[in-house]
Amino acid sequence: MIRVVLADDHPVVRAGLAALLSSLPGIEVVGVAATGREAIREVVTTRPDVAVLDLQMPDLDGFAATRELARAAPEVAVLVLTMFEDDDSVFAAMRAGARGYLVKGAEQEEIARAIRAVAAGEAIFGPGVARRVLTFFAAPPPTAPFPELTTREREILDLLAAGLSNPAIATRLDLAPKTVANNVSTIFTKLGTADRATAIIQARNAGLGVPKDRT
Repeated sequence: MIRVVLADDHPVVRAGLAALLSSLPGIEVVGVAATGREAIREVVTTRPDVAVLDLQMPDLDGFAATRELARAAPEVAVLVLTMFEDDDSVFAAMRAGARGYLVKGAEQEEIARAIRAVAAGEAIFGPGVARRVLTFFAAPPPTAPFPELTTREREILDLLAAGLSNPAIATRLDLAPKTVANNVSTIFTKLGTADRATAIIQARNAGLGVPKDRT
């Protein structure tokens, strides 16, 4: 028997899913929860094989609950069953530690197959979600601006574009001022610019130097 804990904040949906899962051969629902924190308590207490979680739950959403379960009960496979199928939700859930992702409305056979798959250590996605994942990995990786620069030189150029002086950059990056000055000269040469202002314009046009937390 595959032991399952189910978490969903809607009572009707939760009851319906619990009845559905209990009717499937080889699957036993050992706990239900209405919130993320309740789900964690149920999982830690019952130690099921699979936790089926919604993403939108009060007090602790499914993303945070998945991360906590990955820490507190890493042997328990998390299967997300939610109404959200946007890229941000899918990839955030997988980064949090979910092994599977289904969209509500999935057929009974699909849910059963997903539960058995994640319990066996596999990763599984609903058809629409799978297409999104394949498209994501098939797309070429984004090209960093100024590929001729090293990572350090690009970092210094970013700070230049943000308006920092050489001494301020040296302090920020914990470098010697002379090292920063040498890197700045190299950047000018590689970019084919003759002065700081031109380099800053090029960098800002490429998206560098935008305000962000640099602490």
